[in-house]
Amino acid sequence: MCRNITELRGLQPSATAEEIAAAARQYVRKVSGITRPSAANADAFEAAVAEVTETTTRLLAALPPRRQPPKTVPPLRRPVGVPPACGGVIDRLAGAQ
Repeated sequence: MCRNITELRGLQPSATAEEIAAAARQYVRKVSGITRPSAANADAFEAAVAEVTETTTRLLAALPPRRQPPKTVPPLRRPVGVPPACGGVIDRLAGAQ
C-alpha cells in the first residue's frame, strides 16, 4: 500500500461514483491494515467501504467548489502506461536482490 489517498474534490469533471468507491476502499485498507479481506472479515470490510463511500459522496456534494484543481490525479484518470509513483522504487528494490 504505497499510494497516497487522492483528493477528489475539485476534479473536472466531478469525481465519479467509481472513483469515490475506489478511494473509500483504499481508505479502509489503509486504516484496517487489510489489503485482501478473508472470508471471516469480508462482510465487515465491505460494509465499511460502503459507509465510507456514502459519507464521502455526501461530503463532496456539500462542500463548495474549489478555486484550484487538486495537484494530484486519481489513479482512474491517469493516462495508460504511466506507472504509479511507487512503482520505480519497487522495481529498483526487486532488481537489487
